[in-house]
Amino acid sequence: MTTTPDAPPTGTSPARPSGAEAPPPASAPDDAPSLRERLVGRPPTDRLWGWVGPLAVTALAAVLRLWDLGRPHQLVFDETYYVKQAYSLLVAGYELRWPEGADEAFAAGTPSPLDTADFPVHPPVGKWVLALGQLLLGQDSSTGWRLGAALAGVVSVLLVARIARRLLSSTLLGTVAGLLLAVDGQHLVHSRTGLLDGVLTLWVLAAFGALLLDRDASRARLARAVTTRGPTGARLAGLGPWLLARPWRLVAAVCLGLAVGTKWSGLYAFVALGLMTVLWDAGARRAAGVRHWFAAGVLKDGVPAAAGMLVVALGVYLASWAGWFASTGAHLRQYAAERPDHLPWLPDALASLWRYHQEMYGFHVGLSSPHPYQASPESWLVQGRPTSFFYEAPTLGVDGCAVSACSRAITALGNPVVWWGGALAVVVLVGVWALRRDWRAGAVLAPLAGLYLPWFLYPERTVYTFYSVAFSPYVVLALVMVLGMVLGRPDAAPRRRRWGAAVAGAVVVAAVLAAAFFWPVWAAQVIPTEHWRWRMWFPSWI
Repeated sequence: MTTTPDAPPTGTSPARPSGAEAPPPASAPDDAPSLRERLVGRPPTDRLWGWVGPLAVTALAAVLRLWDLGRPHQLVFDETYYVKQAYSLLVAGYELRWPEGADEAFAAGTPSPLDTADFPVHPPVGKWVLALGQLLLGQDSSTGWRLGAALAGVVSVLLVARIARRLLSSTLLGTVAGLLLAVDGQHLVHSRTGLLDGVLTLWVLAAFGALLLDRDASRARLARAVTTRGPTGARLAGLGPWLLARPWRLVAAVCLGLAVGTKWSGLYAFVALGLMTVLWDAGARRAAGVRHWFAAGVLKDGVPAAAGMLVVALGVYLASWAGWFASTGAHLRQYAAERPDHLPWLPDALASLWRYHQEMYGFHVGLSSPHPYQASPESWLVQGRPTSFFYEAPTLGVDGCAVSACSRAITALGNPVVWWGGALAVVVLVGVWALRRDWRAGAVLAPLAGLYLPWFLYPERTVYTFYSVAFSPYVVLALVMVLGMVLGRPDAAPRRRRWGAAVAGAVVVAAVLAAAFFWPVWAAQVIPTEHWRWRMWFPSWI
C-alpha cells in the first residue's frame, strides 16, 4: 500500500542546490494522462462501496455517541463553563457571569445568569456549536447540552473514513479508520460531553480533508497546463504555470478560521497545514519537471496561499465575534472607547478586542494551578494519565446499583489498542517519511505535529491528556496506514496476504473488544466498583 513520493519524471534532474540553471529535461512529460497519474495517483474506483463502508461505521459512531446522551443529567467537568456560556450566547450574544451554585439550577431548568459580563478565555465558535443543541432541544435538556459535540464527533468519523480512503487508495482501510475512531474512548467521551475540543477536532480535520481535495484538483490542473500550453522546454525552464483558483484551499481556510475561533491551539494547525500544502505544491512542480520547482512553489503557490488563507481565516475568526461586536456590555467591549489613547489608529471595537486578546493570552500562558489530573504532554500518546470528567459512587438501590458499592464514571481514556498501536505507528511513519519521503506519511504527521508538539513549549502550564483528542484522528490514520503495510500489496503472495490480514484483523478486533470493555467508564454506566477497578489498569488511571 505504498506510492512513490513526489520526484522528477524519468530523465530529468531536480533543481541544483546552488540554484544554477540546469539543462532542459531530456524528455519532458507530454502525455497528460500519465502525468496526471504521476501527480494525483489512482484514487479508488468503487464509488458505491466508498460511501457504503464509511456511512456504515458513521452509523455505528452515531449510535455510540447519541444513545443515552443525556446521562448524567448534570454538568460534568468543564461543561460548567462551556454549556452555561453557550446558553449566555443565546440569551445575550456574549458570555455572562453566573452565581455560586448555578449548576444545580441550570440542570433543573431554571438558569439564572447575572447581568454582568464574564471573562471567557476561549473564542465563541465552539460555544455557538453547543448552543445549537440547546436551541433545538431546550436549555433543560442534557441531551441538548451535548448534541453539538456529539454531531461534531459523528461527522469526524465520516471524514476520517473518507480521508483515509483517499489517502491510502483503499475503501477497506478507510472504513477501518472510521471504525477505529468510532470506538476510541478519547474521541467518544468528547463527543458525549459539552466541551470545545471535539469541535476543534472537527474543524481541523475538515480543513485537512479540504486540502487533500485541493491537492488532487491542483495537481490535475498542473498536469493539463504542463501538457497543453506552449513549447515544453520553455514551459519547464521557468517557474511553471499559475494555479490561482483554489476553492478547496479557501474552504480549508474557512475551517481553520473556525478552528482558531474555537480554541487558539487551532493556530498551530493552521501553520502546520499551511506549510504542508505549500510543500505539496512544490513537490508537484518538481514531479512535473519544472526546473525551478522550489522557487515556483514559494512564489506561485506559497505567497498566494499565505495571503488568501490568512485573509479568509482572519475574516472568519473576526466574524465569529459578531455577538461581542454587536453588544455594549460584553467583557472589555468599551475598553477603547473609555481610553482614547489605546491604539487610536484602530477602530474602537478592534482596539478593544485586541486588549481582550492580550488578557486571554496572559491567562493561557500563566495557567499553572496544580490539578490532580494534569498530565505532561510526553504521556499523552500512551494515555498515561487520563482525565476523570465525572465520578459518583452510588450504593445499593441507588441509580440501579445492585451491590453494596458501585461506580459511575466518565473517564477520557483513549482505547488502549488504538493509542498504544498508534504511538508505535507514529514512530514507524517518521521512519517511512525520513527514509522514503512517502507523502502520505508526511500528510498524517503534519497535523499531528501541529496539534501535539506545541504543548511541549509550555512546560510550566497546567495541561491535560484530554487535549489529545484534537490529534486522535491522525493517530488513527497512522495506525491504519501501518496496518495497510502489514496487510501487504494486493499483488503480494497469497500466504503473505493471509498472514497480513490475520495480524491486521486481530488488531481491529482487539480494538472493538477493548471498546466494549471500557464502554461503562466512557458513558457513565453504573457498574460494581470492583468492575470499575478492573478497568483502571494502572494507578495513574485512577
